[in-house]
Amino acid sequence: MIAIGPYRFTEQDARKTLQAAPVVLAMMAAGRDPDPIAVLAHRVAALLDAVDPMRLAPEDLPWLLEAVWSTVAAAPGMLRAGDHLPPTQIGSVVQVNTSRGGVPKGPVADAEVGWRGITGDVQKERAHHGRPFQALCLWSAEVIDRLRADGHPIGYGSAGENITIGGLDWDAVRPGVQLQLGTVTCEVWAYAVPCKKNARWLLDGDFGRLHHDRAAAFGGAVSRVYARVTEPGVVRPGDRAVLEP
Repeated sequence: MIAIGPYRFTEQDARKTLQAAPVVLAMMAAGRDPDPIAVLAHRVAALLDAVDPMRLAPEDLPWLLEAVWSTVAAAPGMLRAGDHLPPTQIGSVVQVNTSRGGVPKGPVADAEVGWRGITGDVQKERAHHGRPFQALCLWSAEVIDRLRADGHPIGYGSAGENITIGGLDWDAVRPGVQLQLGTVTCEVWAYAVPCKKNARWLLDGDFGRLHHDRAAAFGGAVSRVYARVTEPGVVRPGDRAVLEP
């Protein structure tokens, strides 16, 4: 296990996090002109130059992961300092969802959130899930309601989000922003790429319609997002959900 501050990484987590770092920074920079975090992207590119994270010697993982992680972790603060993030909005936690693996996730009355996410929640498929920057999966109640109104057999928790949020402009909930959910604080780091396990919730099985690249076709943001926990706590339905507190 590799420790960076309060975050713990398995060897697979470390390799997958290194592999994802340039993509995460690109998601945080997208649509922000001029690119306020280009210097961080260049730094990560230099650190990973000629490196294949999946083949890197295990003894080289800790120092490289720490360097890359700290660089990416600086991005939200840099965006905030440059006034590149949206103004404060206040919504609410509509539902908190967990499972022992797989989807759908079912509602719970409350949840304790630690550095790795909701205590007791399990990611059955660890190849693509469960890194510290994916500790929480968040989604919009309004997006789900719209899909349901269009006839799709989907509900809160169906697509695997841990926390269903209402009352926030989902176009503003994008990589780089900070959220306070109950007593939990987290940073959105990436969009969640949909997988075939979510095909059952779409009438035609086209799970790709939940991809962030399909926002224009949907008429607004449609993707779930992943967040890293920056302050553990407790979250319950009815709690405030504050964007950029």
